[in-house]
Amino acid sequence: MILLGTIVNTVAIFVCGLLGLLFRKGIKENYSDIVMNAVGLCVILIGIIGAIKTKELVLLILSLVLGSLLGEFLKIEQNLNRLGLFIEKKTKGKEGSFSKGFVTSSLLFCVGSMAIVGSIESGLSNNHQTLFAKSTLDGITSLVFSSVMGVGVLFSGVMVFLYQGLITIFASFAKDFLTEDMIREISAVGGVLIMAIGLDMTGIKKLKVGNMLPALLIPIIYFYLVPIVYPMIKQVFSA
Repeated sequence: MILLGTIVNTVAIFVCGLLGLLFRKGIKENYSDIVMNAVGLCVILIGIIGAIKTKELVLLILSLVLGSLLGEFLKIEQNLNRLGLFIEKKTKGKEGSFSKGFVTSSLLFCVGSMAIVGSIESGLSNNHQTLFAKSTLDGITSLVFSSVMGVGVLFSGVMVFLYQGLITIFASFAKDFLTEDMIREISAVGGVLIMAIGLDMTGIKKLKVGNMLPALLIPIIYFYLVPIVYPMIKQVFSA
């Protein structure tokens, strides 16, 4: 069952998120703030671990710059917020809280090396160990987030299921399409985005991480264009 890892991940977010809602009124603000800061620091560390795996630093920089420009043009984060606000109105959630919980959690749970590599492993070899480990981390984070930001965190589980599920299904049908180098560089870009989310969580710096998401696609384009374009350029200059 290629979607087992994603299903476990989604269930962990829902169940732990529900537990977080039960503790919502019982957790004092100063305690929730310090826990959020601690989780934020851990998220930054996870991002660093993923980012330093890159072997193409220039590609990493170009991916972030070009991807961010494309995301800004498409207004991805603004549209994500609109989606959260739309669901909030339908569920009559507290003003602003649903959107914040939904968007922040969706970005955190979906972006990063564990989500990408884990989903690809599930699709390529039916190996779910990475996603099982991610489920543990996401479950803990979901409990903390929902106790602070409310029910919007639970709905991010739907985004996780769709996002990771699509990657897993895609990987299962494109085993010859994804190379080891490509996966490594996509994961490195995801690591930087995870660091950005951690900075936002700790209050150090607010970044439009949603608008940076297209950066994940640039390594794919790079690794398929370079083998085609480079020989053409070399032939022109050698003529």
